[in-house]
Amino acid sequence: MIVSEPRWPGFWEIAKREKPIAVAVDFSHAPSHALETADYIAKAKETRDAALYLLRVPEDRLDVVRKRLPQAAIVTEPELSERLAVIEREAQKRALEKKEAAAEARRTASAARQAAKKAAAGPVKPAKAAKKAMPPAPPKKKSAPSPKKTAAKKSVARNTGPSKKKSVRPARKK
Repeated sequence: MIVSEPRWPGFWEIAKREKPIAVAVDFSHAPSHALETADYIAKAKETRDAALYLLRVPEDRLDVVRKRLPQAAIVTEPELSERLAVIEREAQKRALEKKEAAAEARRTASAARQAAKKAAAGPVKPAKAAKKAMPPAPPKKKSAPSPKKTAAKKSVARNTGPSKKKSVRPARKK
């Protein structure tokens, strides 16, 4: 239940956002605003299917209200609470039926998908043929190092240790 004063555009924004199953308009605070609000709610596309209840309608406005809003019920607070309880039970029952129908549709769709999968797979093969052992994958070979790395290793080898080749130059005298 949402309580709001019948002021434009606040009440209308709430009604569009909440999509009520019933609307109760209280005429005790601002009867002229309440009448316009109820009239608009009764005619608007988004709320015209909602049940419309009018509370505390002044005696001098009863004729005008009945003429402009023949579908609206003028009720007292206890009557309103009884009617809203009935509407709520019906709404919960419809929601449960809708939920069950959706679950059944999902089960049916799942069974249809599984049947289509089996049909696409073809005839069933014997169990022994299905369990063929796959040969192990051959080990991966290491790729050759890039030329730059090889050259770098050679230069490091020349600088760090004695070379096995003998020099062509004569040895220096000390």
